Amino acid sequence: MRDTRHEINHFWFEETHPQQWFQQSEILDRAIRDRFSITYDMAKDHLCDSWQSDEEGALALVILLDQFPRHIFRGKPEAFATDKQALLVAKQAIKNGFDQILEPVKRGFLYVPFQHSEDLRDHDRSVELMGAMKDDNPAGYDYALRHRVTIERFGRFPHRNAVLGRESTPEELDFLKEKPMGF
Repeated sequence: MRDTRHEINHFWFEETHPQQWFQQSEILDRAIRDRFSITYDMAKDHLCDSWQSDEEGALALVILLDQFPRHIFRGKPEAFATDKQALLVAKQAIKNGFDQILEPVKRGFLYVPFQHSEDLRDHDRSVELMGAMKDDNPAGYDYALRHRVTIERFGRFPHRNAVLGRESTPEELDFLKEKPMGF
C-alpha cells in the first residue's frame, strides 16, 4: 500500500528542485495534475483531514491544498479555492508544534499559506513566523515582508484580480505595470 502523504512530500522535496517551486512550468504543472489531481479533490472534500495527526501528514496536506492547486489550475480561480483550508491546516499544525519538528525548508512551506491569505493579520503572523527562521531562509522572510506590504496597501493581491473577476483600481493597475507578479 502506498503512502500518499509520503509520495507528496517526496515529490515536492526530492523530485523537484527549489528553483522549480515558484516558476511557471507546464511540465511541472502537468506532472502535478497527472499524479495528484484525484488526491487534491479528496483533500478539498476533507477526505484527507486525518493526515493532520502528525507533522509529515500536515505538511503534505498543506502542500496539496496550497501549492498544488496553483499548478493544477494555473490561471483559473480554482488555483486559490483551497487557500483558506490550507491556512486552517497550517494553523493547527503550528498549534500542535509540528512546525518545530520539521527542517527549515519544510517548515517554510507550512508557513506559506499565511502569505497567500488576503487578511493582514495572517501576514503579520507570516512575518513573525518567517522572521523566526530568517537565518535559515532569508528569501522566505523577504517574501513575507513583500506580501505583507502588498496586503497592507491594497487589502488584496492585485495580480489575482483578473483571474478572480475582480475589477482593479487605477492604483492597482499602476502597481501591476511596475510589478506584474505583485512585488
